[in-house]
Amino acid sequence: MSKAREHFADDGAGHERIRSIDDEVLFKVKVQRWRGAVWTDEDLPWLIAAGQREDRSPDDFYSALETTARAARAHYNANNRQPLSTTTYVGRLLPDQNDRDRYQLEAGARLVRDLAAAVRELARGSLHDGHEHAADFPAFRLGILVRADDGHETYAAVRVTGSVPDDLIAVILRHVPGCDLTAWYPEYALPSRPLLPAEQAWSTLMDPKAAAELLNED
Repeated sequence: MSKAREHFADDGAGHERIRSIDDEVLFKVKVQRWRGAVWTDEDLPWLIAAGQREDRSPDDFYSALETTARAARAHYNANNRQPLSTTTYVGRLLPDQNDRDRYQLEAGARLVRDLAAAVRELARGSLHDGHEHAADFPAFRLGILVRADDGHETYAAVRVTGSVPDDLIAVILRHVPGCDLTAWYPEYALPSRPLLPAEQAWSTLMDPKAAAELLNED
């Protein structure tokens, strides 16, 4: 799976088609003795089958894939009024709605994990120098400003540029260390400048102990 992910993430990499399969376009992926079949859906690659190379053996992955696909085609034609004109059938291996739902859930979990790590890193960087630190995500830019003056409360502000749904904003605010999720308020300006048309901002106070712990992190 790692090899398939790496290979199909490279736009310049060439892909070798599995010629013995003619009802769908499948591509080969190889690493050591492992062989795989990759099917793409709107540029999203799916590893739909895998096995080991066995030279000149019916157990070789690509030989077995063709044999199974031919048998599946015969079974399909025997049970459907409209027969397939191809010699193979791999439809049963393709992702279904459950697979797509699972992918979306995992993609959401990855985004939350990446956001949580970025929020903490940006907040720590801003605490160190008092300036806004920002990071780019696919659909928006996230900026965090944290200022802790001696003898005063710790001010925290989150700025988002771009179109972001409310539930994602809640995820971002929830992961700012030492801040109560219910205590964030919309801002119409940042301390040093007004907001631009595409920007949204919120501010609150950060717990000084949480700020100190954040500063002491490696």
